Amino acid sequence: MYRMIVTDLDETLISTDRTISKRNVEAIRKAVDKGVLFVPATGRGYNSVHDTLKTLGLYDCAGQYVISYNGGAITENKDEKLHYFQGITFEEAEALYKYALPFEDICIHIYTPDQVWVYRFFPEEVEYLASRQPCTEIFSDNIDFLKGKEIVKAIYMNTDYDYLRRIQAQITDLTKDMDVSFSSNRYMEFNRKGVSKGAGLQRLCDLVGIDISETIAVGDNFNDLSMIKAAGLGVGVANTVESMKKECDVITEADCDHDAIAEIIEKYIL
Repeated sequence: MYRMIVTDLDETLISTDRTISKRNVEAIRKAVDKGVLFVPATGRGYNSVHDTLKTLGLYDCAGQYVISYNGGAITENKDEKLHYFQGITFEEAEALYKYALPFEDICIHIYTPDQVWVYRFFPEEVEYLASRQPCTEIFSDNIDFLKGKEIVKAIYMNTDYDYLRRIQAQITDLTKDMDVSFSSNRYMEFNRKGVSKGAGLQRLCDLVGIDISETIAVGDNFNDLSMIKAAGLGVGVANTVESMKKECDVITEADCDHDAIAEIIEKYIL
């Protein structure tokens, strides 16, 4: 029996029109009524998922959790109690920021626990992030204003994955103490080494006393792969990145726009 479902949000649970289908919501609520933990696992911050939790009936709910920042934080929904946090240093964020400054086609994100600071906020990125998370555009060639603040992670954005991977190969000296992952067909993400959705899933299992074999993990992109491989059942939705599908135990018939999460719950939980 599966006791926990952990799912990515964007392009997995959340449709491309940024909604959650009625069928998905109903299936999730039925699973929760059976005692199953339903855990969003996102690269975004906890403060960006309030509306999603309200839609699912999980907002301010004791014993239900969110894995955010790709595993950099684990929060219990009741009173937003933070159980785990691990970020990168200011010096690491600064080095990544300064490296990307000459690349005029790279949008840079720096995440603090309650805000995303964005340099080169391209119009397509403004549109993509609308309604997803609060952002503040910055224009300086330094991030000195963040000294002394907790920094969760950094991101480079460009819609050409091959281009981002070429940059990744050039900065291994900067990322030796980091985990690098890819998401949403546009992001290269930099977290502390050992921080991933898979590690977050294991930490949450340890916290609540569930064996990881009793979990289902669902995603669509490479930053989801660690939890898909770690879970008892690793599921990719139909729109999963093609080269990642072979790593999944199951690929759903439905994509994120056609109730993929409901398909999983109805088959494996209900």
